[in-house]
Amino acid sequence: MPPPAFGLQQISFDTLPGWRGDDLTAALPAWQASCRRLLAMPSERPVGPQGVAGTVAAWTDVCQAILAAAPTDGEALRALIEARLVPHLVHAGTETTGIFTGYFEPELRAARTPGGTYTVPLYAVPDDRVTVDLGDFDPSLGRRSLVGRLDAGKLVPYHPRGAIDAGAIEGVANAIFWVEDALDAFILHIQGSGQVILPDGSTTRVGFAGHNGYGYTSVGSWLMDQGELAPGTASFDNIRHWLEENPDRAADLLAVNQRYIFFREVIGDGPLGAGGLVLTPGRSLAIDPAFLPLDIPLWLDTEHPLPARGRLQRLMLAQDTGGAITGAIRGDFYWGTGRDALAVAGRMKSEGSYYLLLPRALATRLAAR
Repeated sequence: MPPPAFGLQQISFDTLPGWRGDDLTAALPAWQASCRRLLAMPSERPVGPQGVAGTVAAWTDVCQAILAAAPTDGEALRALIEARLVPHLVHAGTETTGIFTGYFEPELRAARTPGGTYTVPLYAVPDDRVTVDLGDFDPSLGRRSLVGRLDAGKLVPYHPRGAIDAGAIEGVANAIFWVEDALDAFILHIQGSGQVILPDGSTTRVGFAGHNGYGYTSVGSWLMDQGELAPGTASFDNIRHWLEENPDRAADLLAVNQRYIFFREVIGDGPLGAGGLVLTPGRSLAIDPAFLPLDIPLWLDTEHPLPARGRLQRLMLAQDTGGAITGAIRGDFYWGTGRDALAVAGRMKSEGSYYLLLPRALATRLAAR
């Protein structure tokens, strides 16, 4: 059974908020990619924690129909979904609403070697970083893990951001790129992947390869708590402005977020989500895998970050995760690449709900419990 704080309430498509207003075909490429990933798995494999979405076998017929769907016929796709799936409102205890934020793929200028303005390293996973899957030692600990390093034969926590920025991993980690701007590099650490523009104008990508074991702390929230920024003004642009006005305090501010990300170069399309699929702007959602499964369709109903746009109601695919995305009703909406995407993603902190779309046969068994 799902965790106690997690619940599902079956509803009809007639009562699904905004169901008739979305161009469903815009989500079809993302859904087809997730279906191909699902169908490559063993049919008996559970989908999601405690099999909250059944097994892969429960999705076989749905995914085969989605893979055969016409890419331009929205009404046919709507009819297919209504015939094969049933929406379920996600509960967290008695709550049916949560917080939805936005993220994007940053663009940053970098070089493969240091020099001139290229002074901020992007590190690969250090040689001395150790990961421990606690379930290997005690099955009751499940999927919990630790990240650390060996010191005189003892496993200790890995270096926090402040120590790494001060040079703690020089000699044990390779810098794969050198970035011009420290805040751009910091934003990359928050987003987890990005597009790199090299000095000759060519581009490549970097993606998440690991972390140092610490949780995420918002530097924007810290600045507001300290009275350095007014409440509700902790945008990336305002943080950058504060750093430019307080260069002697920049290192201390960034060190507030002890979490540090290590990267790998990604050749080809991107960015990649947690399941290894290329994310689709406006259709990929990062979720907490402790509650929801990856690669499953869901319906999002939340506030658009631009008030004039009204409600944000659309078909999404759970295709990513994030260190700050925790809870049964918590999502991160992928907006795309570059500053235009940042302008929307940076504004998004919206209250809303989502609905899992589950195969009809599975929904019937859930309702009979």
